[in-house]
Amino acid sequence: MVVGFIFALIAGSLVSLQNIFNSKVNERAGSWATTTLVLGLGFLASLIMGLIFEGGELFRLDGMKPWYWVSGVIGVGVVTCIVQGIKQLGPTVAVSIALISQLAFALWWDSMGFMGLEKVPFTFKHLLGVLVIVAGIVVFKFGGRQESRKVSRIIQNGAEHLGKN
Repeated sequence: MVVGFIFALIAGSLVSLQNIFNSKVNERAGSWATTTLVLGLGFLASLIMGLIFEGGELFRLDGMKPWYWVSGVIGVGVVTCIVQGIKQLGPTVAVSIALISQLAFALWWDSMGFMGLEKVPFTFKHLLGVLVIVAGIVVFKFGGRQESRKVSRIIQNGAEHLGKN
C-alpha cells in the first residue's frame, strides 16, 4: 500500500509538471501541435522503455478487449482539454478542476462497477470527501477576491492621501 501511495504522489507531481510544460509548448505551437508532440514523444519513450524492460512481451495482448485500445484516443482529449483549461484558467485552477472531475468520475465508476471494476458501495463519506475538495477549490479561486479588493482600496486611498500632501 505504501508503494502505491508513493507512485500516486509521483504521478500527481509528474502530471502537474507535464501540464506546465504542455502549456508552455502551446504558447508557441498551438493546441494540436502540442498534443501531437506530447503524445508522439510519449509513444516513442514508452516504446523504448517497454522494449528495454519487457522485450517481446510488450506486444502480448492476449485476452484484452479491443475497445480498451481507445485509451490512446482518450489521451488526445486529455492533453487538448487540459492545455486549453490551463490557457483559460491558469495551471492551479485547471489542474484542480481536472482532479475533482477525475475523482468524481472514478467514484462514480467504482460505485457502478463500470468496465469490470470491482463494485465499491457509494457512501455519504465518499460524497462528502469530493464536496470538501470542491469547496477547497472554490475558496482557493474566489476566497481572496474580497481581501485583494480591500488591499487595492487601501493602497489607492494611501496614494490619494499622499498626492494631496
